[in-house]
Amino acid sequence: MEVVDVIIKAGMKNIVILISGGGSNMAAIVKVARREGWQEKWRARVAAVISNKASAGGLVFAREQGIATEVLDHKTFASREAFDEALSTAIDRFDEPGQPALVVLAGFMRILTPGFVSRYEGRLLNIHPSLLPAFPGLHTHQRALDAGCKVTGVTVHQVTADLDHGPILAQAVVPVLAADTAADLAARVLTQEHLIYPRAIADLLQK
Repeated sequence: MEVVDVIIKAGMKNIVILISGGGSNMAAIVKVARREGWQEKWRARVAAVISNKASAGGLVFAREQGIATEVLDHKTFASREAFDEALSTAIDRFDEPGQPALVVLAGFMRILTPGFVSRYEGRLLNIHPSLLPAFPGLHTHQRALDAGCKVTGVTVHQVTADLDHGPILAQAVVPVLAADTAADLAARVLTQEHLIYPRAIADLLQK
C-alpha cells in the first residue's frame, strides 16, 4: 500500500485501464471519475485505455470520451514475457515524474507474468466476480450455484503473483436466488461491479 500512497500525493495521477472486451467496468470508472470530479479533487484522471484486442468494444467508448487508446495484439508476440514488456512500455508512457500510473484491470483476459506483476506491485488492481477467497479463477457464477451458496459477490483486490489472491480492497455481497442461472447471477453481480470498482479506486485516491 505504501507505493500507492506515495504516487497519489504528487502531481497528476494517471489511471491506465486494460480491457479485452466491452469495457463496461472501464466505462463505469470513467463516468464516475467525471461526475465526481476526480481531476479537481485529487488530480486524477483516466489517461488511457489499452486492449489486447482491436475488436474490443470498450475502445470505441474511450475514444468517444477523448481518452487515449492503444491496441497491443498479444498474438503478434513470441512470448508472454515479450507481450508484457511491450505492455509495460505502453503503460509507462503515462507515468509522470515521481508518479507512476495506477493500472486497473477491467476485463483484461490475460494471465500476467510475475515480472509484470512485480513491476506494478501496489498499484495494479483487479476486480473478480466472487467473494474472494471463494472461487478464484473462471466460471465463478456456476461454481457458486453448484456449491449451493446463498450469497456471492464481487471483490476488488491488488494483484499479486498468486491468481486472485491479492490484498482485498473492497467487496460487495449479492444474493443468490432460487431460480438463478449463471447468467442471471452474472448480471446481478455486474451491477455491483460497476458500483464497487470506481468506489475502491476513489478510496485509494483519497489516501
